[in-house]
Order: sequence, then structure tokens, then C-alpha cells
Amino acid sequence: MIKAVLSGDMPRSSVLALVLGLILVCLALAPFLFPGVRTVDTAARICVFIVLVASYDLLLGYGGIVSFAHTMFFGIGAYGVALALTHMGRGFDAILVGAGAGALLAAVLAFVIGLFSLRVRAIFFAMITLAVASAVAVLVSQLSGLTGGEDGLTFKTPRALGPAFKFGDELFGVKLNGKLLSYYVVFIGSLILFLLMLRVVNSPFGRVLQAIRENDFRAEAIGYRVVYYRVAATCLSAAVAALAGSLYAIWLRYVGPDTTLSMEIMIDILLMVVIGGMGTMYGAVIGATLLVLAQNYLQNLMGVAGSLVEGVPVLPQLLDADRWLLWLGVLFILSVYFFPTGVVGRLRRS
Repeated sequence: MIKAVLSGDMPRSSVLALVLGLILVCLALAPFLFPGVRTVDTAARICVFIVLVASYDLLLGYGGIVSFAHTMFFGIGAYGVALALTHMGRGFDAILVGAGAGALLAAVLAFVIGLFSLRVRAIFFAMITLAVASAVAVLVSQLSGLTGGEDGLTFKTPRALGPAFKFGDELFGVKLNGKLLSYYVVFIGSLILFLLMLRVVNSPFGRVLQAIRENDFRAEAIGYRVVYYRVAATCLSAAVAALAGSLYAIWLRYVGPDTTLSMEIMIDILLMVVIGGMGTMYGAVIGATLLVLAQNYLQNLMGVAGSLVEGVPVLPQLLDADRWLLWLGVLFILSVYFFPTGVVGRLRRS
């Protein structure tokens, strides 16, 4: 049963299986295990970024395609839901229309970019995607009448997903309200999309992508149209990234250039792929979990550590909470040094 659900792609490591199982249980029961606004928000972000990173790994890890436009597709999905809920009203039909339109627009845009750009060498394709993503980000910022500009859009989700909606009193001390339902919409949606990506990479289509990544000339020689497969992978990756953006918008009830289109998010995606391990969907789970947790809690941990070493020369200054980005960079360098194939690659090899 589990093998069928995972499309035959088993962890192949008892430690990795244990870690993945622990992450799944923690995310599935996050509102009950870690009650609190910040912890549940962190869990929701992990769910969304797992899907976003998995969709990007389809390009980079499986197809060998370097793109800097992934946040653009992410933002298209988020703005699609935001605009639909703003103009159609706060109904589930608006969410479906917005998410579907966003995914379709992202796939069409990816098709146009891929069709005209994937024939060139990888570095030129990466530069083209960076230019297009930058242009879209500027356009979104300037179309303030439609997108809210730099201020973004704040909108209302269906009443059933709002904190005012209640469907019971309490369960294990957790209020049964719309915010809880909203979290499980994000969690279940992310789980379905991740399993879909897992199925894609373990299908014949995914095997061909891996062959193209290893040697595109040989894949072309034995009859596979390399450009077609790369364009198809780009479109699929863009559509899934847009759906991840839709889930993110539902959770935040706000979209803006900084939350969906910024280059910082693109860098985070790259870091997550490298930390988790390229060419494995499970790497998206590990990478997204580690980096999101570090971004949310490393500063607090450093503050506690700094208070414990007060009076010791130099250490309080090094462990100052304001230097958390420095230590995040150090942790990334160490992870690359000790896990050159990512955490998943290292665990599977051991």
C-alpha cells in the first residue's frame, strides 16, 4: 500500500524513513502538537515550500534545467486566487477559478519561454528566465490598480476558512474553527501535489528527463525529442508552483511582491534543493523543513545561547541574535561540505 502511494520510490534508508515519517506526523498534527499562531504558521509554510521546492527540483534535479523564474509562477498562482476572491466574492468557486486560471497562465507562460529559450545553452536560458521574472515583478509593482502595487492585496477567504467560523468547541485544547480548516486545506493540498510530483518523476516521463539530464545528445540520438520533454517539464513545474502559490495565498489571505515574487524566495528555493539533495523529491521535504525552521527559530535559539554564555569573552558577541543570518550561512556551507549530495543523498548512500 505504502509502496503504491509513493509510486515505488521508497526512502531506501531506515534513518531517512524515520525522519520523513516524523516530519509527516508533525505536519499532519501540527495544530494539536504545537498549538500557537507562530508554530502553525511555520508548519503551513513548510507544507507550501515542500511543494514549491519539489516542483523546482523537477526542473533542476531531474531535468538539469536552471531557471530563475520559479517565483514568478508562484506569484501568478497567488495573485490568481487573490484577484478571483477580490472580484468574485469569498467563495470556494472563486478559489477554484483563481487557482485554475493561475496554473493555466503559468503553464502557458512557461510554454512560451521554454519553446523559444530551451534550444539555447543552459546559462542563456537561466538569464532569460531571470529577465522575464524581473520584468513581471516590476509590472506587478506598477499595476497598482489591479495588483495593489507594492502594498499588495488583502482579501477575504470563504467564511468556513476564517477564524470566526466554528464547527465545535475544542479538541485536545485546540479551537475547532475555520483557521484549523484552512491549515488542513493547505496540508492536504500540499500532500496531494507532492504525491503527484512523486508519481511524475517515477513515470517513464521522469526516466526520460533523467536521461536527458545525464546526456541530452545521447537521448536525442536514441529518438527522444529533448526540447519537447524539457518544455513539458517546464510547463508542469510552473503549474505546480502556481498551485503552491494558491495555497500560500489562501493561508496568508494576502499577496504582495515581497511575499511571492522576490528574489530572496528564489534563493531560498535553491538553498532548499541543495540542502535536501537534487534529483530526489524527498530532498524537497528535508530541505524545506530545515530552512524554514532555521529562518523562524535560529534567531531565538541564538538569543538563548547568547544569554547562557554571558561573561565569556567573545562568545556573546558571536552568538548575538542579530547575527543569525551569518550563522545560517555557516550552516549552509557546512551542509554542502559534509553533504555534497544533499541530506537525502548522504543518508541513502550510508
